[in-house]
Amino acid sequence: MATVNYVTEEGLQRLRKELEQLKNVERPKISQQIAEARDKGDLSENAEYDAAKEAQGLLELRISKLEAVIAKSRIIDESKIDISQVQIMTKVKLENITTKTVMEYMLVAESEANIKENRLSISTPIAKSLLGKKVGNVVEVQVPSGIVKFKILKISR
Repeated sequence: MATVNYVTEEGLQRLRKELEQLKNVERPKISQQIAEARDKGDLSENAEYDAAKEAQGLLELRISKLEAVIAKSRIIDESKIDISQVQIMTKVKLENITTKTVMEYMLVAESEANIKENRLSISTPIAKSLLGKKVGNVVEVQVPSGIVKFKILKISR
């Protein structure tokens, strides 16, 4: 069964822009590098050619994965998100009960995750433990160093 990738309109546009960049800018660059390396002679001992071919393979893999993600994407109407409980596309303000540190994350699809922007994939252990919970609930998350308890302070869009 195909996995559906729920994204915002903005997230889908970001994915499409990245795909366009890879196809229209990066792909021709690598093709040019391969052509230049090929012009240098014997391909059996041409490190530049080997490196360019490897880069081409990685690029094509990334393009293929992005195309698959976009094909499986379904846009979420953010205005219809129920904020009575934690779910995808909600912002969750948490307090680490032990350290009293407060943090806020938006739970998003894997393709939109970016920890620098506090956008946490719903497939992470912390997000999985939060799904379906309400303000005031305490959740326990298994991390490499043990169990961490978080209190849900606020849920918003």
